[in-house]
Amino acid sequence: MNTPVIHILLFLFVAATATAAATPAKRANYLFTPHAKAVAGICTVIQTNTSLCCKTLKHVPTNDPIELIRALAVAAESSVKNSVAFLSEIKPKHTSNATAAAAINSCGKNLKYALEDFTEFWKATGKDVKTLAHNYFTCKKTLMSIMGYHWTCFDDIEDKSLLKEMEIGIGVGKNLSSDSYDVFNGLNTIFKTFGIKVKLNEEDTSPRPPPLSAYYY
Repeated sequence: MNTPVIHILLFLFVAATATAAATPAKRANYLFTPHAKAVAGICTVIQTNTSLCCKTLKHVPTNDPIELIRALAVAAESSVKNSVAFLSEIKPKHTSNATAAAAINSCGKNLKYALEDFTEFWKATGKDVKTLAHNYFTCKKTLMSIMGYHWTCFDDIEDKSLLKEMEIGIGVGKNLSSDSYDVFNGLNTIFKTFGIKVKLNEEDTSPRPPPLSAYYY
């Protein structure tokens, strides 16, 4: 990875995650820790803002890149669960507005589908890097589906106040899901950065329905 890029990301990482009580010396020292470098090596592949990824992974007590990648997906799934709970909480106050209620119901249904996809995602990733690499395309495809369910939540919402409320309420889940997809999409780059010599399978390994002939005697 380009060294200046790593240094820039590390600086942004510290600026985004440092607490008010932290001293300048502590912030500077963190820049050079193995953990900070591991987090930077993962979050740098994200296409947009890397701050949420950095904040999320800063508190994961491991330098193992595979475990950090998994931790980001775990955080995304947890945030989606929080989003579903949020929608349930705001639903009663919008019952008098049929359009708003329909949008909330539709979004809640989509996010439940996203959680079902997370179940399939964890099956595909397995418990070791070889399984993850073998099911790489399937994992990436599933994360794209999860990301898509979030984006459809905002389709056809014309009420600006409801749109803002929804963006705030489910924004973290949407952004972490997007970050997780970007990380998997950039897994080749991450593996090269950390010297992980495992080939990523670009073929779909998701379960397929039996052929039509199986349904006939």
